[in-house]
Amino acid sequence: MKVAICPGSFDPVTLGHLDIITRAAKLFDKIYVAVLENSSKTPLFSVDKRMDLLRRCLTDLPNVEVITFSGFLVDCAKEYDAVAIVKGLRAVTDFEYEFQMALTNKKLNPQLETLFLNTSAQYMYLSSSIVKEVGRNGGDISDFVHPAVVEDIKKAFEKKEI
Repeated sequence: MKVAICPGSFDPVTLGHLDIITRAAKLFDKIYVAVLENSSKTPLFSVDKRMDLLRRCLTDLPNVEVITFSGFLVDCAKEYDAVAIVKGLRAVTDFEYEFQMALTNKKLNPQLETLFLNTSAQYMYLSSSIVKEVGRNGGDISDFVHPAVVEDIKKAFEKKEI
């Protein structure tokens, strides 16, 4: 079985994230969507809530499972027997950082490959930061996120100042 891992903070999950995950699910037998638990950041949503939002968006993909991790991604990949990391690239600006991370992960685990998928054109501009910026200022985020999570994200903006 070919297993891959799609890591990220997913704070919040966007249609761009879902585009990459959906396409990766067609390439591998099993995809683990790994939500990063990073204690040095103050996310809009807790790890549990981010996992819940992802699960609601991914109900139609039976070979996708949402998990969480902290520490090294290569350790998480080893724990779940992943042979590849799948990362989405929106633009050339994403590539430099992601390429550095891929080389570091390769150094830490030479058997683990990193695959880059270009985000579909309609999502190339989209990021969680943009969703937060639009939502924080009362804008309509429904074109940026899955319908199953719009209301949860709106409520988070009402409760938090981000």
